[in-house]
Amino acid sequence: MLRAVIFDFNGIIVDDEPIHFELFQRVLHEEGIALSEDDYYERYLGFDDRGAFTNIYRELKRALDDGKLSRLIDRKALYYQEAIAKKMNVFPGVAQLISSLSKSLPLAIASGALRHEIDTILIGLKLQPYFRVIVSSEDVKAGKPAPEIFLTALARLNAQPGTRGKIEAADCLVIEDSREGIRGARRAGMKCLAVTNSHPAASLQEANAVVNSLETVSLSYLENLCA
Repeated sequence: MLRAVIFDFNGIIVDDEPIHFELFQRVLHEEGIALSEDDYYERYLGFDDRGAFTNIYRELKRALDDGKLSRLIDRKALYYQEAIAKKMNVFPGVAQLISSLSKSLPLAIASGALRHEIDTILIGLKLQPYFRVIVSSEDVKAGKPAPEIFLTALARLNAQPGTRGKIEAADCLVIEDSREGIRGARRAGMKCLAVTNSHPAASLQEANAVVNSLETVSLSYLENLCA
């Protein structure tokens, strides 16, 4: 039975994955590291900033201590704020779906983005009031594909005033665009709907269902998916 919906953020609500690629590429270029578009989308898209930088440096066998990692993340975050001040796009149908679902279900965000990035965009899009819980990369130790971020969102939903009866993981549906996100949701014991905003459908088959756009999704569709 569907009792809560948890949204990813980048690549699901806001169409900014190309921006993230460009900024990873920019920061890494400043460090003498080349990052191709194919590598980003195939290998790193589903990670949060910490996970992406860590994996890139590890694969290149380059040293990366906590201080250096923090500086890389902070620099990319600064560039991101500059970028979204110029351009911010929401995917078609998303705002309408969020508004519709919020009338009957508690909604959460579970994202590897930084909290101030999420808040800035949600406020700009006037979507923040619809979400009871927001879990960002700062709130967890292990990013996707670990299930921690989804389980944290569920725990916070259950802690909200007015929640009637405990919401179980099996009662939650996650909406994701990355393979790491899908795996994290399934490891958390949740259903998952994937959207082909960042990967082709063939790459997202670990999800319970795949759609090309949230424009086609309704409450009844999600309820049937979780029945």
